[in-house]
Amino acid sequence: FNSLNHDMTLPEFKFIWYMEYSHRMWGRVVGLAYILPAAYFWRKGWLSRPMKGCVLALCGLVCFQGLLGWYMVKSGLEEKPESYDIPRVSQYRLAAHLGSALVLYSASLWTGLSLLLPQHKLPETRQIIRLRQYAHGTTALIFLTALSGAFVAGLDAGLVYNSFPKMGERWIPDDLLAFSPVLRNFFENPTTVQFDHRILGTASVTAVTALYLFSRKIPLPHRTRMAVTSLLAVACVQ
Repeated sequence: FNSLNHDMTLPEFKFIWYMEYSHRMWGRVVGLAYILPAAYFWRKGWLSRPMKGCVLALCGLVCFQGLLGWYMVKSGLEEKPESYDIPRVSQYRLAAHLGSALVLYSASLWTGLSLLLPQHKLPETRQIIRLRQYAHGTTALIFLTALSGAFVAGLDAGLVYNSFPKMGERWIPDDLLAFSPVLRNFFENPTTVQFDHRILGTASVTAVTALYLFSRKIPLPHRTRMAVTSLLAVACVQ
């Protein structure tokens, strides 16, 4: 308030405060939704030995996610001489918090679906192996794209250029590699971070489309085909 937001009113402050408060409370509800049923099922003896390990890992990841969120917010409360007038959390910690959340969500979904739906026993043909490998590569690319979005948010990089596909009047902006050493640009230069996110986003949509087209050439179960089609639809919406 003293450095930047001189005109902020009390109702405006309450709005952002309640957003943060709701996020914390929701996170704690998520933690209870994991831990309480897990303890109950464990006590009832309903969990197999492998499932106990899986449940412990998921509950541990929930606790780690909360700790990482606190560590991220803490960085926004520290005075930084180089950007004293712009309060923001560390883009590195923001990316770690988002990445951890994606891993937790994916692991939860995978575990739930593994219990609810029987696994299809597909023949290990060359096409099936290639499709599986390509799906794993596409997953990694989407995950990397999401993490790059955290750096965009952490650096307010979305405000640098607001034209697409060009950035301003150029395809490749002049200040793309303005920082030294060069590697620093990919994590701290807002222009480079926005450029990377655009390229990764375009690459992700291309990879998903290619995955869909390749899957059409292979005889697959209905559930698998629905999953690939849904993936393409969500990629287009995104």
